[in-house]
Amino acid sequence: MEYTIALVRGDGIGPEIVDGAVRVLEAVGARFGHSFHFPSYLAGGCAIDATGAPLPEETVQGCLDSDSVLLGAVGGPKWDTLPANLRPEKALLGLRKALGLYTNLRPAKIYDALRGESTLRPDIAARGFDLVIVRELTGGIYYGERGRREGKYGPEAYDTEAYSVMEIERIARVAFETARKRRKNLVSIDKANVLETSRLWRETVHRIAAEYPDVECSDMLVDNAAMQLVRDPSRFDVVLTSNMFGDILSDEASQITGSIGLLPSASLGDGTRGMYEPIHGSAPDIAGQNRANPLATILSAAMLLRYSLGLSEEADCVEAAVDAVLREGCRTADLVHGGERALSCTEMTEAVLAKI
Repeated sequence: MEYTIALVRGDGIGPEIVDGAVRVLEAVGARFGHSFHFPSYLAGGCAIDATGAPLPEETVQGCLDSDSVLLGAVGGPKWDTLPANLRPEKALLGLRKALGLYTNLRPAKIYDALRGESTLRPDIAARGFDLVIVRELTGGIYYGERGRREGKYGPEAYDTEAYSVMEIERIARVAFETARKRRKNLVSIDKANVLETSRLWRETVHRIAAEYPDVECSDMLVDNAAMQLVRDPSRFDVVLTSNMFGDILSDEASQITGSIGLLPSASLGDGTRGMYEPIHGSAPDIAGQNRANPLATILSAAMLLRYSLGLSEEADCVEAAVDAVLREGCRTADLVHGGERALSCTEMTEAVLAKI
């Protein structure tokens, strides 16, 4: 089979980690008889520098013409003072909208070999956890009306949270279908004691829950969810959240695994095309030093194989390779202590390649 994967390397460590994932995909292709083509496109700060815009039309069209998209990271201090419409992050919002990607899947699990790296108390980490956060991606406060105005106490800014029934229904169904394939337990996160959007969210999720009698569904307020994630993450299987709540909770979930450099994500819509990226940022402080952890991007490539290309055996192969190198003690700088030797980004990639 032949596939076209659009590469959006982005800024900071983006090029390094994407190149590592490309090498892994090429190795998968060689082993399983697939051919991957990797056209590259600009987005984020590098696109601003080259074209004056964070998301050139060529990038949008190239991603639309591809089977899927692999993205590194965008942004950095260099572009922090630009107007809102020119910020690198606008590229992410624009790509999600253009590709119709309203679902963000963010798995978080603790590897047996890394339980000692978790920020959790040892007895809690010993229980293990394996959860997935299903985050709504194209609605809510990030896409709502915003601006500045004269207020009661002088100049003020405002951002508006809004959700339609349709937006809640479609993400809820994704979460229930995901739970049905896992341990059949779903926790819906909201702030229904305060927010009207959360009340609509809860009403709608309850109605959709009736279509899935085999899935246990419960509600949890977001502040309680933040506490329960560090108190006992093993209680969670599938977590359904709005855009902003999911953004925050998924980063919390990543940290208790031991390193944010381990967590992949998939952004999906109604078709098979998706956008896959690590959940960490561009880490400009280590960009170009070959120190970044490529595993989150490599695992994102595994999700690409599974969800967009339907290549489950190939995805299992990549995930097993990552698990194997961690069990053997391979560690990048984010996972070492004291005088332990850290593998470079390239060396960690080569360790995974040896297992493919």
